[in-house]
Formats: sequence, C-alpha cells, structure tokens
Amino acid sequence: MQYRVGTGADAHALAPGRALVLGGVTIPHPTGLAGHSDGDVLSHAMIDALLGAAGAGDIGAHFPPGDPSLAGISSLILLERTVGVLAEGGWCIANVDATMLAQRPRLSPHVPLMRQNIATALSVEQSQISVKATTTDYLGFTGREEGIAAVAVALLCRP
Repeated sequence: MQYRVGTGADAHALAPGRALVLGGVTIPHPTGLAGHSDGDVLSHAMIDALLGAAGAGDIGAHFPPGDPSLAGISSLILLERTVGVLAEGGWCIANVDATMLAQRPRLSPHVPLMRQNIATALSVEQSQISVKATTTDYLGFTGREEGIAAVAVALLCRP
C-alpha cells in the first residue's frame, strides 16, 4: 500500500446577502461567505488537502474562480468531482480531518450533518470524515467576525 498526506486551507470574508454554507449545511446567520461558488471554506480546504495528497494541484487549477459554470455551485459537487480526479490516479480516501475557525455562529451543532454530507459527496463512510469547530478567542479576522477559515488534512491510499 502506498500512502500520501495532503493539507489544505481556505478563508473567505463574511458578506451580507449571502447564505452561510459549510459542509453543505446552510447555517442561519445574517451574513454568508463571499466567493465565486457557495464559499464553503470547509469543503474547499478538504478539496485542497485531497488534491495535494494526490499531487494533483489545487482547487483553483481544477475549479477556476473565473469559470462562469461554477458561479454559485455547491461545493459538495466540487467534492464529488474531486473524487473523480483521485480515482484517475488510483487513489482512495483513507480519511479527512478538518477544523473550522469562526467566532460566530456556533458551528458545532451542525457538525454531524456536515460530516454526513461530506462523506456522501466523497463516497466514503462517515467515520472517515472528522469535522471540528473552534473560535480564535476574538483574535484575528475570524475573532472580529470578518470571515471564517478552515484547515484540513487528508490521507490517501493506493494499492
């Protein structure tokens, strides 16, 4: 068995008039994440971790932010497409672990559904997906509630 590890990170500003979508879950909040797609930083960090582990570039190379066909697209669809890129290289997903950084809203109540959505999009068991949420104790742009960030690590395997 061959194994590869990849990391990913993403951050987007909070903006009025946008839905707040993380892990495919729409979370009630007065602002959402700015972005060409749905702005789902959790899914984006995971995509970069998966692509990085496979040595397949990054999210921008596969899903360019200027591509009009991707405007407003659900990042769960981008996760599904990422599975296809991994399969082309003969890779399977062992696990993905991610942490979201946000002062508000409280994200932990939404984590079970996020894990379920992500596992479904990646065609893996929910036990292979870990999602956590933390604050930055009012430090930095996340602490000032200007945006939300996420970091992820992925382990791939290939026979």
